[in-house]
Amino acid sequence: MTDGDAIERVPTGINGFDQVAIGGLPAGRPTLVTGTTGSGKTIFAGEFLARGIARNGQTGVFVTFEEPPEAIRRNFTSLGFPIEQWEAEGKWVFVDAAESKDEEAAVVGAYDFGALTSRIEHAVRRIDASRVVLDSLGAVFARFTDTGIVRRESYRVASSLNSLGVTSIITAERNSEYDGVSRYRVEEFVVDNVIVLRNVLFQERRRRTVEIVKLRGAPHRTGEWLFTIDPREGFVVIPLAFLGMPSAPASSTRVSSGNSGLDRMCGGGFYRDAVVLLSGPSGSGKTLTSLKFLEAGVTAGERCLGFTFDETREQMRRNASGWGIDLEAMEKRGQLEVVCDYPEVASLEDYFIRIRRAVMDFQPERLVIDTLSALERIATPRALLDLVIALGAVVREHRITTLFTSAPVSRFTPVQTPSIARELASLTDVTIALRYFQAAGMIKRTVAVVQNRGSAHDEAVRQVTIDSGGMHVGAPVTTLDEMEAVGLDAPPGPGVIGDDI
Repeated sequence: MTDGDAIERVPTGINGFDQVAIGGLPAGRPTLVTGTTGSGKTIFAGEFLARGIARNGQTGVFVTFEEPPEAIRRNFTSLGFPIEQWEAEGKWVFVDAAESKDEEAAVVGAYDFGALTSRIEHAVRRIDASRVVLDSLGAVFARFTDTGIVRRESYRVASSLNSLGVTSIITAERNSEYDGVSRYRVEEFVVDNVIVLRNVLFQERRRRTVEIVKLRGAPHRTGEWLFTIDPREGFVVIPLAFLGMPSAPASSTRVSSGNSGLDRMCGGGFYRDAVVLLSGPSGSGKTLTSLKFLEAGVTAGERCLGFTFDETREQMRRNASGWGIDLEAMEKRGQLEVVCDYPEVASLEDYFIRIRRAVMDFQPERLVIDTLSALERIATPRALLDLVIALGAVVREHRITTLFTSAPVSRFTPVQTPSIARELASLTDVTIALRYFQAAGMIKRTVAVVQNRGSAHDEAVRQVTIDSGGMHVGAPVTTLDEMEAVGLDAPPGPGVIGDDI
């Protein structure tokens, strides 16, 4: 297929989906959207109509076979779509195809599809509609026991929509998440485009994904993509909804980490728009470093936002006060906002939406997420990476200095970037590793700057001490025993090594 023969696309306007579809749905064709109960079919279909009106001025017809129009109006009004106003303006029309109980009892196993197509055609011509939604044909097909009839009538509906020249969505049910595309296993064969929505139970929590099974003749991204349904923004595909956001010009301004020794190791502090990953086991100083980072921002007159998933608010305030940091006073001045929660309270997608909304509402110059490892309890590694990718896009757009912390599975580990941190390191600008090692019957700590994009940095692994005054970065690790304890290769000759390792 040449560029001249490229299929015309209709952008859905749904957050992140057009990036999956590489431009939108093929114009003038029906698309089957299937999913189990609660997977988001009606939201997806309704947003397709609503975004078309709001962003492109394309009128639409919503054919409902189950929910009454009043319920649909109410549900979409909560997302900010003025359905009733659009109806009055001739931009949105309902076709109520749901049958009453009396009608259903009178005509069991039959349905007048001819009358239905006539009603749809009349509604389309009346408002010159460009988009049509049928939600959901499964309510009608449930009457039929013969899959041959289901296939024939599915083809009939698809053909009538094709003849109208509209871009349409037909929703249908599935019996399970990974067993066939549709309930009757024939619907997908009569349309050119198929999208599957899933609502999978993973580790006792629901996880929604969207997958494009086919867009005939049109390229698209493959695989499952995480999405959530936000009370304000509706259907949101993560992270693709945020990867197209404009990035601010890269900053050459440095800001303090809150620790003078760490600033020196990083070549004078972090760049203002840097995303920093701090990894280390429990007790190695991650939270202390995070608190000092926030304190430094407040001292510089910046607004700071912190999310912690390991401690309660009371514990965090007590621990901070032990190092002379008054979080409560900072919050009262309006310079700091701290959110303390347990990961199990919400889904990973919900946490992303909450963090992003807090960023948009509070408009901080610094952000701390302590710790990403806690979120591993409620998500797959792939989903957590998607979260970091999406958050990275958000903070880079607003030039927010961001500090992520991560912990390894084992308290004593020779790996420099442990657990999920190994995967996240490629997504961040600065990677700092805190570690333990044993020497002379004592536990000692070290810090190393593993990477610092666009900047020179100290390559030494340095000893660290923590007392009531905070964290103190000391001399490099030099002895052979210490080097082996922290997983470093010994130098080629005898003796000790200097600052450059």
